[in-house]
Amino acid sequence: MTSLVVNYDEDTAFLGQSGPYFWTTFFLLNALFVSTGFNGYKLDVVRNLSQEGCLNGWNYSKDIYQSTIVTEWDLVCDNQWKVPFASSTLFVGYLVGSLISGQLSDRFGRKKVVFMSLGVQCLSVLLQSFSHSWRMFCIMYLWVGASQISLYISAFVLGTEVLSKTMRVLFTTLGAFLFYCIGYMILPWIAYGIREWRTLLAVLSATPLMNIPLWWFIPESPRWLITQGRVKEAEAIVRHAASKNNIEAPPVIFKESEVRLINCHNNSINIYTYTMLDILKSKNLRCITLMCLLLWMAINIGYFGLSLNTSNLSGNPFVNCFLSATTEVPAYIVSTWLLKACPRRALLSLFLIIGGGVLLLIQFIPDTFHHVALALEMTGKFGFTMAFSIVYIYTAEIYPTVLRNIGMGMCSSAARVGSITAPYVIFLGTYNKVLPYILMGSLTIASSVVNFFLPETLHKDLPETVEQMQECQRWD
Repeated sequence: MTSLVVNYDEDTAFLGQSGPYFWTTFFLLNALFVSTGFNGYKLDVVRNLSQEGCLNGWNYSKDIYQSTIVTEWDLVCDNQWKVPFASSTLFVGYLVGSLISGQLSDRFGRKKVVFMSLGVQCLSVLLQSFSHSWRMFCIMYLWVGASQISLYISAFVLGTEVLSKTMRVLFTTLGAFLFYCIGYMILPWIAYGIREWRTLLAVLSATPLMNIPLWWFIPESPRWLITQGRVKEAEAIVRHAASKNNIEAPPVIFKESEVRLINCHNNSINIYTYTMLDILKSKNLRCITLMCLLLWMAINIGYFGLSLNTSNLSGNPFVNCFLSATTEVPAYIVSTWLLKACPRRALLSLFLIIGGGVLLLIQFIPDTFHHVALALEMTGKFGFTMAFSIVYIYTAEIYPTVLRNIGMGMCSSAARVGSITAPYVIFLGTYNKVLPYILMGSLTIASSVVNFFLPETLHKDLPETVEQMQECQRWD
């Protein structure tokens, strides 16, 4: 087994930290995230809008929507369980996509998986709009979830690896999450003009097609190419970046990697392909991964649990959806500012404690203190949103290039397990009202302590190989 060892950040330092190439790539990659924000409001196509009692039949209200899958297939009364089940298939798709996309991206490249996911997302949403049964709708919803999370993770990793250190922080916080919110904020106004669920899905299926031309402008990750032994292709991308930034590139960019590559060919040694099993081989890697999985699961369970307790907003549902998306924007802006200079561990633990503290406290607020409860809920949502934006970049900086997409995929899968588990934790409230919030709050607080055992990544180069990761990540 042989890996190409190269200090990418050091070898490409001549490109600078910004410039036309980095800014163009930044906005092109972020454009991909807009379509991933279209899934949140689509859950409203499975809303139960009905109905007057089951005993004497039912009538559906058409004040807001002309039709949903509830009205399409009469998912009421004895069939009412099919409504939350349909929603859960999206999260199962997230789980499947998180596991598969990491393997595919590390094997075939970040760029290919990004655009393959884009195509699958477009096709699955289109087929979903032609669903002839509830079962077909659920199957296609699973594919929608798998392709959407695959697109998000692969594009996230691609941006992390292509952009400079300074631009990386901006991309992984304000960029990716903010453009996701832009999609989320645009969607309710599309839905406002299209009140019939089949037409709405058909229109939304066309939106990813606008990103297809970006294939010719977004580069493959030079870091990934180097790990595959394709140094010349990586150099070509870096030289193109230098040209766009009006910088003269040195005659040889990746000196050390070229020497190692020649040795590999001369000795007939194949470049090793990493899999999920490689994460389990090293004790250090196992411990780091287990702690990351706990963090992602705790954040997702906490956020989902807090959302279930959030006060129901009255008024127009389209405006409510828009406001729900905009409440996360301040958190992304603040996290971008803080991550430039603050240690990842301290920040993440701080906001986990805020979110977990809200879960523990909010259950004791009397119903008469509505404004206090609302203020706590918004504080908790702010804390969990901050935690999400921090844990994404933190995890990407922890794992080396050869395992980054696999690691991110596993962590994202843990988050989906959290979202699937959360409703069952909430169900414990039927036995004891405060038990779910004690469990979720305690888990979040515990994860904030576990977080301190992870290595700090502030101002450190991204590791390229497992060996580099093990060398730089100590229990400091």
